[in-house]
Order: sequence, then structure tokens, then C-alpha cells
Amino acid sequence: MQIKKNLRTVVKKKLKEMSAVEHKNKSEKIKEHLNLTTLWKEANTIAITISRGTEVDTYKIIENAWREGKKIVVPKTYPEKNEMVFFQINSFNELESTYFQLKEPKETVCLPKSCEDIDLILVPGVAFDRKGNRLGFGGGYYDRYLAHYKGKTCALAFEEQLVSEIPVESFDVPVQMIVTEDQVYKC
Repeated sequence: MQIKKNLRTVVKKKLKEMSAVEHKNKSEKIKEHLNLTTLWKEANTIAITISRGTEVDTYKIIENAWREGKKIVVPKTYPEKNEMVFFQINSFNELESTYFQLKEPKETVCLPKSCEDIDLILVPGVAFDRKGNRLGFGGGYYDRYLAHYKGKTCALAFEEQLVSEIPVESFDVPVQMIVTEDQVYKC
């Protein structure tokens, strides 16, 4: 869909224009706002991606979760099967680089977790609207996973990633909350 492609291009361009200092400061504010939410406080097992490039820094969020005694699960994708499985990690050493420089859990040292074990999924995306609709990276992994997930969902985003409207398709699953450096949006 051309509209989605154009939105991805526009938002990615905005994110690339952000300075390293700005990125660091905004990521820290997002972490602080997330820590104050009920979703975060009530979650014991949190699913989160390992950030890269212009994405909200998730390393500090993960370290904070470990300090609070929370369990962290990270996705591993299986492109040949079009599926994603979350594995618990206890250290960043349990990650390996895969395709597109993604950091994913090592299957040989990490245990898989079912969706029933996950209290909160921090859903990644390129762009979001204030209704919780998201524009992902185009693989569809999260939409397929969220179709069967019954727990809580939240997105971490810079204000630059918020747009007036995301085109929605029947299989799209909105998030329940979006946390930015400026505020928390309940969707």
C-alpha cells in the first residue's frame, strides 16, 4: 500500500534528523514515563525488542526491568515460517546478531515463553496514531502474534512518530497505550 510506504519514508526521515543527544534525552524521558504507568508497574514478564538505530533506546528500559526483578522476553523471528517466538533473556550476552543487524536471543541458552506467560508487550513500530493504530516495519510478525495475545500492549515512540491517522487493515491490532517523551496516550 503506497500510503503506508510513504508514511514509513516520512517518519524514518524525521527520526534520522534527530541528534544523538536529542535521541538519548528523549529515550530517557520515555523510560521515565513508562516506569510510572500502571501497565509497567503491574507487569512481571515484559516482551520488548532490542533497539537499533533511530528506535527508542530499549537497553536502559531492560536494565531497569532487571533491577526491578521483572523478567524480559525478546522476540526471535523465523522468516521461513513467518512466525515469532519470545525467549527470556537474563543478560545482553544471551543475544546474537541476525539478519538486518537485529539482536535476537540465542536459542541454545534462552528458554521460550508462551504468550500466556507475558504480561506486557512493548510493541515496536515506525509510526502510530493516537487511537493506538501502528505502522510496523512490514513483516507482519507482531500483527500475527497479537491476534492471539490477550495481555496488555504498549508502544514506545518519539513524538515525531505520531501521525494523524494510520491506514488500518482487518488484521491490524492497535496498542492500548503509547508512551512518548511528552506524555502517555491511552488508546
